[in-house]
Amino acid sequence: MPARKVFERDRILKNALKIVKKDGMEGLNMRSLAKVCNCSTQPVYNSFSGMTELKRAVAREIIEIYHGYIRAELALKAYPDYKATGMGYIRFAREEPQLFKYLFMRDRFGAENIDEDSGFNDEVINIVQSMGIPRDKAEELHVHMWIWVHGIATMYATGYLAWDWQTVSRMLTDAFMGIKQRLGI
Repeated sequence: MPARKVFERDRILKNALKIVKKDGMEGLNMRSLAKVCNCSTQPVYNSFSGMTELKRAVAREIIEIYHGYIRAELALKAYPDYKATGMGYIRFAREEPQLFKYLFMRDRFGAENIDEDSGFNDEVINIVQSMGIPRDKAEELHVHMWIWVHGIATMYATGYLAWDWQTVSRMLTDAFMGIKQRLGI
């Protein structure tokens, strides 16, 4: 019997993620989920204690998807590692706009902390330091670059632009070089 519940939970979670990918976290409720699962709300309540637990589980899945984009971009070796992290962030926004909006474009005041960083920021700073840049300058460089990367990603996620990938790559390189020069590194 427990194996069925695990199966049910996984199936429910996958369907919840489908809803969030299409309609955002705001579109996820017990009725919409039961409809997509083609069941009553009872199996959902049997697998999750309520919407809070379900949304936490969905948030963890979204974080894993996001981290997967970063890891995949690093694995491609198409860019230097630091640039690959930015390109992965932008690719995530372009390909999963609702998930990106949930993680990076929502009101954080009073919101539950879902820890989307999960140590990635430290890893990114370590990548910058591996270029011979001291930690304080690496952190400052990263903050400036994150603003550029986040801006481009946000424009993709909201449908404001659809630049070709070479333009995005060039823009990140130009910003990186300019910020490095300004910081004297």
